Amino acid sequence: MTDLLQPHAIGQDLVRRDGELKVRGTATYAYETPVEHPAYAHPVQATIARGRVTAMDTAAAEALDGVLAVLTPFNAERLADASDAEYAVLQGQDVGFRGQLIGVVVAETSELAREVADGIAVRYDEQPHDAELSADRPDLYAPEQVNAGHETDTAEGDVAAAMAAAEVTLERTYSTAMYHNNPLEPHATTALWEPAGDGFLTLWDSTQGVHPDRAAVCQVFGLDQEQVRVVCPYVGGGFGSKGLPHANVMLTALAARALPGRPVKLALTRQQMFVLAGYRTPTIQRMQLAADSRGRLSAIAIDVVEQTSKVKEFAEQTGVPTRMMYASPSRRSTHRLAALDVPIPSWMRAPGECPGMFGPEVAMDELAEELDIDPIELRVRNEPEVDPETGKPWSSRNLVRCLREGAERFGWSGPRAHRDGDWLVGTGVASSVYPTMRQATSTANLRYEDGRYVAEIGAADLGTGAWTILPQITADALGVDVADVDVRIGDTRYPVASVAGGSSGTNTWGSALVVAAREFRTKFGADPRDGDEASGDVDQAAQDDTHSPYAFGAQFVEARVNADTGEIRVPRLLGVFGVGRVVNPRTARSQLIGGMTMGLSMALHETSAWDPRIGQVANHDLAEYHITVNADVGEIEAHWIDEHDPYVNVMGSKGIGEIGIVGTAAAVVNAVHSATGVRVRDLPVTLDKLLPGLP
Repeated sequence: MTDLLQPHAIGQDLVRRDGELKVRGTATYAYETPVEHPAYAHPVQATIARGRVTAMDTAAAEALDGVLAVLTPFNAERLADASDAEYAVLQGQDVGFRGQLIGVVVAETSELAREVADGIAVRYDEQPHDAELSADRPDLYAPEQVNAGHETDTAEGDVAAAMAAAEVTLERTYSTAMYHNNPLEPHATTALWEPAGDGFLTLWDSTQGVHPDRAAVCQVFGLDQEQVRVVCPYVGGGFGSKGLPHANVMLTALAARALPGRPVKLALTRQQMFVLAGYRTPTIQRMQLAADSRGRLSAIAIDVVEQTSKVKEFAEQTGVPTRMMYASPSRRSTHRLAALDVPIPSWMRAPGECPGMFGPEVAMDELAEELDIDPIELRVRNEPEVDPETGKPWSSRNLVRCLREGAERFGWSGPRAHRDGDWLVGTGVASSVYPTMRQATSTANLRYEDGRYVAEIGAADLGTGAWTILPQITADALGVDVADVDVRIGDTRYPVASVAGGSSGTNTWGSALVVAAREFRTKFGADPRDGDEASGDVDQAAQDDTHSPYAFGAQFVEARVNADTGEIRVPRLLGVFGVGRVVNPRTARSQLIGGMTMGLSMALHETSAWDPRIGQVANHDLAEYHITVNADVGEIEAHWIDEHDPYVNVMGSKGIGEIGIVGTAAAVVNAVHSATGVRVRDLPVTLDKLLPGLP
């Protein structure tokens, strides 16, 4: 595919179209949907980690003024499809984890619904639970596949033989914590059933994909697509947690079905978000590297242990990036799961690549130290000519350029430490990678209305800039001024669009818009009339399948550690990325800086403190679940190289929403080691891990 668009609107540094609405507070989010006379729902949650509900005393609650309905497993309607255990709300009495939905109260006010829900007496047959992850559990198992359809295990060559014969070997174990997505807008839904018969269901839902959302709801309730509308013009963050609906959406729809003709609103509390909205599984990564004295790898292996829920399996593809990142004749990757009595893990920004690049990139730093080779040079010496996993040539791979340019911009002179008064100062580096995903399930309509071009596609903008960049892509393809183009997104009344996930939105939706724009120009030329219309589907057959498409990057960190207290500061964080053609520099830089900040948060602050005794996150609010904030970020820079990739899509763009988080935590850990000599292999880097080793 070599037919790149000619520069016009693409590349312009345009202000977000939705920015003013959000600043003024007039952008409507799911829970704020202006509906008439809404009722409010609040869940009843299990207070045991495993067992069975034997009775629920709801008589007093149902008799209270203002209480409209109380649903439990004993009286809730039977759903048409309960095959997905997460969505089968109130369909049985078994409890699989603490906080599981076992009821819902609908009332005239949210305060009353919450008070009544919290007061319902529940009796259980409690059973012993198992909620502690370890790498030596005898019941670890290999899933059939890991997330995104990847193979569970891969092997090439003989890693054991290479380790035995190598001049230098490294065997280390690393771990990443449990993390929760925590978007500022909680998971929230407003649901309305038409009163007649089975009726028509409208959901105003906070989601990263209105069409996937609708598909899941239709399956659970046995409805045709035409019977459900999902609306979501704005999303207050998601980070993957809103990529697919969770149980709260089904619960809201179920509650609203009990009150046909009356809208019902439900928003999860912050505490409930730590149970019902997914999370990133903790991982334990055993790394093995074998190399000669010059740093040429002869073996690389990663064996991953992580957790899933007994209720529903989710297997993070943590070992996948090791398969393709560096050249080595012998390679191995494995994934093993522990099925526990815990909530269900799910997508979180850069699933697989984010945790999966921590162990390998710290291990590469440790190998560089062992060999007394600059960490950048070690990575350059193991640069593969083709994708080691598939043997395909790269669509473009500019990791070395990112490393070299980043080193120049950062002033890199190796991981050398010095002391500045009470502060120990060091620098670190790590590589980043993320696949360039393309989904074929998107269609766009383009219409000429009242002297303007109007593009319609059921895409979602969760703060990534879709409201702004989709008009730029459309204008480029039409050859018109971007000010003459409007878009309509976030509604299943618009043509089907894939989920905003996997950094694939711009690639997929943009490609569909380009097809529609070209069809429009072919049919109507440069002088259209009102009512002229064309549509376009993503042409999967025309997408290149002979190259391996990835985005790459390099992260550089300066860390300062107080020699007396162990306090950590990161005054400088710099990234350089190869992400194809940048549609809008302003929104691109925002996404990259956001990802890097989230990676810094992963390195120094974030951890969901799991209490296996009761099966619950102990710090389940934003007061104690610490995240990186403005005061924690010093100078942060995101740059990109001039990269033209003719194979990934017609725009030549790659995803940017997730690559910024990948590699950041490893770079921070490497910088902290440079400063202190203390090697932290278990995230996050906290004072207790540093203080015993400080000079």
